[in-house]
Amino acid sequence: MAAAPRPRPSDPATSLGDYAENAGIAYPDDRPELPDLLALPLAERCDLHDRGEWDDRKWAEQNETWYSAADARYRAVTSRRGPGSGTPLIRIGVKDTIDVAGLPTSLGLRHYRHHPAASARALSRLDGAEDLVIGKVVSTELNIGVGSGCVNPCFPHIDPAGSSTGSGVSVAAGLCDLAMGTDVLGSVRWPAGHCGTVGLRMTHDPGLLHGIFPLSPPMDAVGWVARTAEDLAFLWQRLGLRALLGQAGQPVPARYRVGVPTDVRDGSCDPEMLETLDLACAALSDDGHELTDLRVGDDLWGRRGDAWQLCARQAWDGYRQWRHWITVPVHRSTEQALEVGARVTDAEYVEILDAMHSCRQANATRFGDGMHAWLLPLDPSPPPDLRTGSPAATTIPAPGEADYDRRIGYTPIASFAGLPAIAVPARLSRVNRAPLGVQIVGPPGSEERLIDLARRVQLRLKPPELRPA
Repeated sequence: MAAAPRPRPSDPATSLGDYAENAGIAYPDDRPELPDLLALPLAERCDLHDRGEWDDRKWAEQNETWYSAADARYRAVTSRRGPGSGTPLIRIGVKDTIDVAGLPTSLGLRHYRHHPAASARALSRLDGAEDLVIGKVVSTELNIGVGSGCVNPCFPHIDPAGSSTGSGVSVAAGLCDLAMGTDVLGSVRWPAGHCGTVGLRMTHDPGLLHGIFPLSPPMDAVGWVARTAEDLAFLWQRLGLRALLGQAGQPVPARYRVGVPTDVRDGSCDPEMLETLDLACAALSDDGHELTDLRVGDDLWGRRGDAWQLCARQAWDGYRQWRHWITVPVHRSTEQALEVGARVTDAEYVEILDAMHSCRQANATRFGDGMHAWLLPLDPSPPPDLRTGSPAATTIPAPGEADYDRRIGYTPIASFAGLPAIAVPARLSRVNRAPLGVQIVGPPGSEERLIDLARRVQLRLKPPELRPA
């Protein structure tokens, strides 16, 4: 049944474009300004290069100048290829749990390194992409620790969050144009959303995970962060990211049919996040697309907590196998996350895996009747403000703890079902000026459609070019 006309927020809060003037949060007066070549829109930069009007020497010099200032400030890079290797036109950063030949992998650990002979399959499958890698970017400890040491470039009062923290921060900081990460339960989508950038979780594909540190193999997925959906669409074509789908991809329609889960209106979602959802719905409706209410169903919606339990148990099982690599104690937050997994019984573990299998068998019917995608808030609540609170003690919510229903969030929906999803910033919070976002979830192999929908949302809502200054 078609949804009733949706409320349009009478006060859409503050657009992202008003942030610089109104936020009242800034770095000292000596903060660096993004050099002119780095500030150019990505498509314009590549067009100038293709026309032979690009100054490679100036480009390299500006990158070196900016790197020295920006990485000292935002701390997103763990290891870097030297300037002697040249500065590629399109710069890729890779999460430090993903192997890149010639660069060490440290898994977010203080005293661990391995030096892979080959790059991860998802990277090496892209023709020429390895030559575009400028370095490795921060991961939290073993993908499950709290805190990364990174500073959110445009929203320094907001924790970047997620294990792919460096992927979101490095793009927002202008240190790279595309960052490769991994998304288990939101690990790419959260850093992207909290930094005001766009983050894509790809369809779960075990064949792409070779050379990537496993956390929860049934839910691990390759992810990408770009400054905007427009940039991601451009890079999808320019770099041939479609090759990772292993199929031709699905054609992009002129008009979409988008489902809006009513499950988010069960009382767990903050009013500001529902307003953000309504704003994105209005943007797509104005763009000529059909929006329809739906129920996700307990076989998926009701399994969000189980997704966390599965991740915790598999992290614990993995840790027992490779903990002899670690020569110093892990962070207490990492220990606490592992302890959650140790409490998941074998019977519970098997039941969750069986439920996941049944859930994925139903994917073919979830998007029936011409449904192209679902639209829902990125999270039930705005990102927490570091000035008024402290990060959670552990990344893994445990059943029975306070605020459990909110902490399990909405990102596990795509993860448990193995679906692709994209996080898109939509506006700023009136409460703490945090970027508020939505996520768009689609059937397997629908990445191009999700990027196109995200692009349409951003074109209607007109987000600005975020500048780390």
